[in-house]
Amino acid sequence: MQFHYHNPTHILFGQGQIANINRIITPEQKVLVLYGGGSIKRNGVYDQVVAALQGYQCLEFAGVEPNPTKETLDKAVALVKAENIDFILAVGGGSVIDGAKYIAAAASYDGDGWDIVTGQHKISAAIPLGAILTLPATGSESNSGSVITKAETQDKLSFMSPYVQPVFAVMDPDTMKTLPEWQLKNGIVDAWVHICEQYLTWPQGTMVQDGYAESLLKNLLVLGNDFADHDTNEWRSNLMYTANQALNGLIGSGVAHDWATHAIGHELTALYGVDHARSLAIIQPSLLRNQIDFKRAKLAQMGRNVFGLEASDNLAEQTIDAIEAFYNSLGVASILTSEDRQGQAKDDAVTALMTQLEKHGLNAMGENQAITPEESRKILMAALS
Repeated sequence: MQFHYHNPTHILFGQGQIANINRIITPEQKVLVLYGGGSIKRNGVYDQVVAALQGYQCLEFAGVEPNPTKETLDKAVALVKAENIDFILAVGGGSVIDGAKYIAAAASYDGDGWDIVTGQHKISAAIPLGAILTLPATGSESNSGSVITKAETQDKLSFMSPYVQPVFAVMDPDTMKTLPEWQLKNGIVDAWVHICEQYLTWPQGTMVQDGYAESLLKNLLVLGNDFADHDTNEWRSNLMYTANQALNGLIGSGVAHDWATHAIGHELTALYGVDHARSLAIIQPSLLRNQIDFKRAKLAQMGRNVFGLEASDNLAEQTIDAIEAFYNSLGVASILTSEDRQGQAKDDAVTALMTQLEKHGLNAMGENQAITPEESRKILMAALS
């Protein structure tokens, strides 16, 4: 268990914290306020940002999509360069924050920003950025990762760099009040799978990481089971902070990671526009069943410590069933239907997805590098109706 862990993001948690961003962003900085479809103007968040930055020199860029695209973000990059922006303020969920990270890095690079995503350019500088989180799910507000889509080629890829770690993250549970129920449920699933990707590998004797991961999973299980209480400050606060802790680097320090569910799920989103969280719910149960021999011990541990299942010879199998039942209880389907893929035949869809995986060099995934193209095909065949 050897690792370095450093998370410099300043967390401002609780109601009214947006007002404090002017204690971190200085009046000398020229700010780009980045957001998505405009919901922040309907729920009062935008007005709070304007009030906090009164007297500051600010520009706005709206229209960042769910699963943000290079094509849209490059327009913001051009604006940042032309206007000599000093600070980027992302106001939204994980997509807006991921987009801000791409903009921050690409605006400090003379070449094509996609070089950053593909690894052809190593980030050596980026414009500082902060985040005001409005949708808890990805943990992007206090980590160094970003996932970007190139719409032209249907590529959805990730990059990481300490240079794009947010300087601060405002987490006010009140910003969640107007979110539709399906987005809250997606947030639960997204955070759940983030934890699993760092936990469901093999026993490593990491008591703190395992114990904390299990506590976070139990939080999400309670929040899902108590979804009827989602319109309370306590429920919102606990989801927001649990999702943050799921992917801020802490539980993943010193342990093996998987991330194959994400890698395959990204292709469902890129090709068929499936919600990110739902893509994870579709892939994960089939992947766990495919890799059960490697993951049996940790699945059994999860069954005992998270779901409270009794010891049995098939405890790992029961745990996978419990995970899938949890998704379904939230109304998040764990199968890719013909309707999802616009009527495309199952074999044709699997072939298209396999082509994308091979294109991206994803030929040995998972903590054991045991998910070969042959196993990926089996996983997809099981995950598609």
